[in-house]
Amino acid sequence: MRRIQAGNVLSAFGLGFTVPYLYVYVAQVRDLGAGTAGAVLAVFAMAALVVLPFTGRAIDRRGPLPVLVVAALLASAGALGMGLAGSVPTVVLAAALLGAGTAVMQPALATMIVWCSSTAARTRAFALQFFLQNLGLGIGGLIGGQLVDESRPGSFLLLFSIEAAMFLVLAAIAATVRMPRTPSITDARPESKGGVRALLGHRAMVQLCVLGFVLFFACYGQFESGLAAYGTEAAGIEPSTLGIALAANTAVIVAAQFLVLRFVERRRRSRVIAAVGLIWTVAWLFAGYAGLGHGSQAMATAAFVTTYGLFGLGEAMLSPTVAPLVADLAPESMVGQYNSAFALVKQLALAVGPAVGGPMGAALHGPYIVTFVLFSLGITLLALRLGAKLTPAQDHPYPVAKSRVVAQHKPGQPVEAAV
Repeated sequence: MRRIQAGNVLSAFGLGFTVPYLYVYVAQVRDLGAGTAGAVLAVFAMAALVVLPFTGRAIDRRGPLPVLVVAALLASAGALGMGLAGSVPTVVLAAALLGAGTAVMQPALATMIVWCSSTAARTRAFALQFFLQNLGLGIGGLIGGQLVDESRPGSFLLLFSIEAAMFLVLAAIAATVRMPRTPSITDARPESKGGVRALLGHRAMVQLCVLGFVLFFACYGQFESGLAAYGTEAAGIEPSTLGIALAANTAVIVAAQFLVLRFVERRRRSRVIAAVGLIWTVAWLFAGYAGLGHGSQAMATAAFVTTYGLFGLGEAMLSPTVAPLVADLAPESMVGQYNSAFALVKQLALAVGPAVGGPMGAALHGPYIVTFVLFSLGITLLALRLGAKLTPAQDHPYPVAKSRVVAQHKPGQPVEAAV
């Protein structure tokens, strides 16, 4: 588990180096134009949508380890190719490799965490993964911002080379991992049966996917598109303040992740997700005040930064909740397919979110806020409905796991030994 988490933070560190600067690099440094830069970002997202439907079956048939290694090598080739690309075809091909590789890593890493953790430990394992991802992205972006120089294309080649090296390190670390056979995943290696039809027939998983789409659409899909456009157009936020808001979001996640973990572990997962919907409703109301409240510029700026901070609090509550729930819903031979399906839903939300939210945030300020207040309230409603479909072990695993430990204790045996 330590090796998996180390590889996870290194890959996030590499992504943080380059992702914020892709548009500037293609449009200005390589002088390929804004249209090409937009196409590159679209290809980066579309590549994920193409490969994810096939990723889950590959993970379940071959195991997550070889899939992760291949994905890391593809991403490394894409990153290095992006740094060397000087024409439209080469930069598009590099974006496709980079997007496909990074997309496949997500369900592969998630499945490895499932295989290496018990039901009781899984919540903390996914919380640690999310914490390390944000820490790696934040540190990578901070250092990358100090190294990048638009007047020197060589500085971007350095950034992409570092990113490529981080993916190679991830592949090397993953290659040393020996996957255990844990009681929680009783031989998940045989070929899966049922496939997509079985997944679509699982009502709780379908409801979780719908809920996941709304979660990612109403939050991550708005960060750098609709909410940014709304902040600059309606609230008069300076572009530099957007960076402060994103930093506040990351700071809240890093500071709150393990503080909220005990709270999350002792409550039903569906109730935690429902609470996130209410928190995000308040976040959107703060955003509404920033742009529509006619207060001072200082108050508008504070309200806008608070919006991002509240989003971060909700994210810290979701990370130890949603991913373990996907794993607990999955049949033993379909863990990879369930993780890949949920990753595909996330990618779809991230593709649709900016397309819908961007124009609304820039021009339809009132309707934009009302729409996403309703979406956030919808999260609460969907989460409560999902809770009715979950078993006690799926919705509230902490007391179940604790009772199993107690049940294993024998008279005269120390509790520590029973655990």
